[in-house]
Amino acid sequence: MVLAERSGDDTRYDDLRSWSVDRLRSEQTARLRETVQAAYASVPHYRRALDTAGVRPADVRSLDDLARLPFTTKEDLRANYPFGMFAVPRSDVVRVHASSGTTGRPTVVGYTRADLDVWSEVMARSIHAAGGRPGDVVHVAYGYGLFTGGLGAHYGAERLGCTVVPVSGGMTERQVQLIRDFEPRVIMVTPSYFLSILDEMERQGLDPHASSLRVGIFGAEPWTEAMRREVEERTAMDAVDIYGLSEVIGPGVAQEAVETKDGLHVWEDHFYPEIVDPITGEPVADGERGELVFTSLTKQAMPVLRYRTRDLTRLLPGTAYPAFRRMEKITGRSDDMMIVRGVNVFPTQVEELVLAEAVLAPYFQCVLTRPDRLDELTVLVESQETLTATEKTALAERLVARIKDRIGTTARVEVRDPGGIERSVGKARRVVDERPR
Repeated sequence: MVLAERSGDDTRYDDLRSWSVDRLRSEQTARLRETVQAAYASVPHYRRALDTAGVRPADVRSLDDLARLPFTTKEDLRANYPFGMFAVPRSDVVRVHASSGTTGRPTVVGYTRADLDVWSEVMARSIHAAGGRPGDVVHVAYGYGLFTGGLGAHYGAERLGCTVVPVSGGMTERQVQLIRDFEPRVIMVTPSYFLSILDEMERQGLDPHASSLRVGIFGAEPWTEAMRREVEERTAMDAVDIYGLSEVIGPGVAQEAVETKDGLHVWEDHFYPEIVDPITGEPVADGERGELVFTSLTKQAMPVLRYRTRDLTRLLPGTAYPAFRRMEKITGRSDDMMIVRGVNVFPTQVEELVLAEAVLAPYFQCVLTRPDRLDELTVLVESQETLTATEKTALAERLVARIKDRIGTTARVEVRDPGGIERSVGKARRVVDERPR
């Protein structure tokens, strides 16, 4: 897609494109040493973990020493619920966010005023890299509240000098009305929910190509190049990816540049990335796929050392921002990965096959069951229009064959009528696990 015409320009963030690798590595090294010292001095969990590993803060002299440090996991954060991971007095924490806690205690993160300033700044960088500019109207349809998406997008857009429409998620008819009336140039939303917004536009007789939207900043869930193509074909927009996670800071850890759309540049002066083998935990070289690990370099309230994200990707050289490495689009999560009779299956692999069928809507679910001691995968899909029983059978058989050929596992496919798959106003529920615990 041709890069959409931009509104008023701003050069505050263009300096990042001219950074040298030497400058970046110097800042990273100094900030890493400060972070390890602060974590050891002020967080009992890290003091115990480092002592157990036989590492003292003074031992960390370069980025190469990072591999000597122990990992931090979501389980560590939950074990220290609610404020045990904070490195500053609770009275210095001006905001708290938390995960949903659907699989246990929520993970709590805290921010000092300086942390919020950094967060706003990296989000402003990200919106700028995506094509947003001062003066743009930004429609924020990420959820507000304990989830970091809405407020992270909000403060970043304000920092950049944009006009923010804080819609949050849900009320899809109203989302469309506000897009029509307020004429935002940028929308920030989960990709699955944006598809619902497009469906609602078309239901109301509106042409998405004729809307004011020119930039879509999509995150909070994995999405594919096929979904990018669908969004860009149905609209006059550039669809770009944003990455973050609350345990590290929230959205704004990495951002795809609108002019290249070739992966997400990591803002490495604040968040140092590694890729490790998800089984052994050993670091792998840039260019090799594995699990993404982050160490925060400037966080005050809650520094994190080698946090295992469970996201699977690889690191590549920078392009639009040459000093900052890129991470490939997330292909899945090591803990969302489905193992079906010995085959690793990711929802994004299924999504690509679904989107390749023009007759199917971009909604699907992978349902895992275990009827006779063996795991079974059923893929629920939804047609764009009502099909006959014969047409459904032929379509299901075609998808079954492609799943077997492309992914390597046997699955059932159930084709439902239009509207037959539940809609999401936030992260789509792609995997439904009905196996006995």
